[in-house]
Amino acid sequence: MKVIKPNFNPLSLNLKSVKVIVGLFAVLILLLVFGIFRDSDPVITHDQANKLYTDNKIEKIIIDGEYIRLKTFEGNYKIYKDAVNKTAFFTKYPVEVEEDGSALYDLLSLFIIIAAFVFLYTLMKQSRLQQLRQIRAAGKANDEPRSEPVQALTSNITFADVAGIKDVKEELEEIIDFLKEPQKYRDLDIRLPKGVLLVGPPGVGKTLISKAVAGEAGVPFFYQSGASFVHIYVGMGAKRVSELFKKAKQMAPSIIFIDEIDAVGKSRGEFRNDEREATLNQLLTEMDGFEDSSGVIVIGATNKVEMLDEALLRAGRFDRRIHISLPDLEDRVKTLELYLARKPNEVNIEQVARMTVGFSSAALDTLTNEAAIYAMRDGRKIVETADFEAVKEKVLLGKRKILSFSEEERKIQAIYQASKAVIATWLDIEFDKIGIVNTRLLNQEHEILSKTQLLSRIKVYLAGSIATKIHFNEQFTNASTDIAQAKELVRKVIYEYVMSENFIVTPLQEEELLRESVSEVTTLLKTLDKALIEVSAYLLAHENITAEECRVILRKIF
Repeated sequence: MKVIKPNFNPLSLNLKSVKVIVGLFAVLILLLVFGIFRDSDPVITHDQANKLYTDNKIEKIIIDGEYIRLKTFEGNYKIYKDAVNKTAFFTKYPVEVEEDGSALYDLLSLFIIIAAFVFLYTLMKQSRLQQLRQIRAAGKANDEPRSEPVQALTSNITFADVAGIKDVKEELEEIIDFLKEPQKYRDLDIRLPKGVLLVGPPGVGKTLISKAVAGEAGVPFFYQSGASFVHIYVGMGAKRVSELFKKAKQMAPSIIFIDEIDAVGKSRGEFRNDEREATLNQLLTEMDGFEDSSGVIVIGATNKVEMLDEALLRAGRFDRRIHISLPDLEDRVKTLELYLARKPNEVNIEQVARMTVGFSSAALDTLTNEAAIYAMRDGRKIVETADFEAVKEKVLLGKRKILSFSEEERKIQAIYQASKAVIATWLDIEFDKIGIVNTRLLNQEHEILSKTQLLSRIKVYLAGSIATKIHFNEQFTNASTDIAQAKELVRKVIYEYVMSENFIVTPLQEEELLRESVSEVTTLLKTLDKALIEVSAYLLAHENITAEECRVILRKIF
């Protein structure tokens, strides 16, 4: 949040304060002078007035309200009316009647006071207005949109720092070569793509790959987030785009990387945003204005390619798209080797790679770091495989509070989880570990799955609720999540994968498939009841069981 610091002029404010003080002082002096000169005649006593009367020193008498003023050759005096013999004085000397001056004085005083207040109020108002003008001027100056200068970065990252992207490296090699030796391509009149779009889920290393391209080529790297182009000020986004491309051309060969390009490149449709559209139009114009061998490559990254405007994806702009998927087993092994290279460890990397299906490169980095922290807290200087197992749930789901079950609840939960372990082992559904409070079925890495595999997974989700119904003749709330997953998978089997006898499907087929699965799991659990009881006892004793440990129990019984 920007704090506005008004640029006040202290000298200007001091001058205004002086004016106010001088004005007040002038009003005060005016009132004092008026009061002094308005009535300077001294009040005399009865005896003093009689002496003036006897000595014939009075010229005339003026009646002024409650006073009688005596004008003499020596000066003027006043005395209260009731303090003298008015008949004697008025008979001997000429008399004048003066209008009541006190009322006039009061009115004049009130007028002066009001005038003073008006004067001061006007002066203060003008001063305040001047301050407000200064504040607004300063605020306006501070609020003027200013964009950070476009600066090139130097990347020290190479492909040696990025593991598990063999196919991506091959596609980017020729771009790196072009950036290193552009003249070689110009001589053969070869046109390379103006833009490369990296498409993939979050955390797969799109930004890291672009930095590696810049590092391998040894060229300036301009990083911008798509959101940084979206301003509240009209025209600022377009101006930013123009500045970026101008700077990149000046320093060519160079790379412009726009992360989250969907923030500025969304399809222009019903929900319009004039500023974003102006920015997108400027981006399209700049890419059209590129010479085919200008030496500037634009790399965009997004995980929402379906949201991008068609004009941005047409030939001549982002000519090449590189899809980056989540790392497979081989990629995970190489990535873990890279992240563990500088950490003292005794880790079975292949085992860790197998239990991290669905992890992105960023998630593997976090997992490795958390495992090292766990080892350090345990007082060890070497990271072990068990450390990865200990922190895997934390990385996947965040730190969770371990449920505190009563003894009866532990028995219910042990039967519930044991049934899932037994059915998963019997139906060859791979799992890493099943415990009292968690289930870790392994995600399938295959692109093509059979209906049998999907139905077997549905049966594992249903096993817990069926087993507790058999053993306790009751249903419990702990089955809600698994039943929801079973229903979702049934929906996919029927509607998404169309694995039904009929091409036209109805909700009745979902119900029928669920009923068949429940019937088969019920029969299977009754057959495997001895194994279920033993696995349940194992869970109560050890809290977790692996797939291999469950197989040992099943082999022993059958």
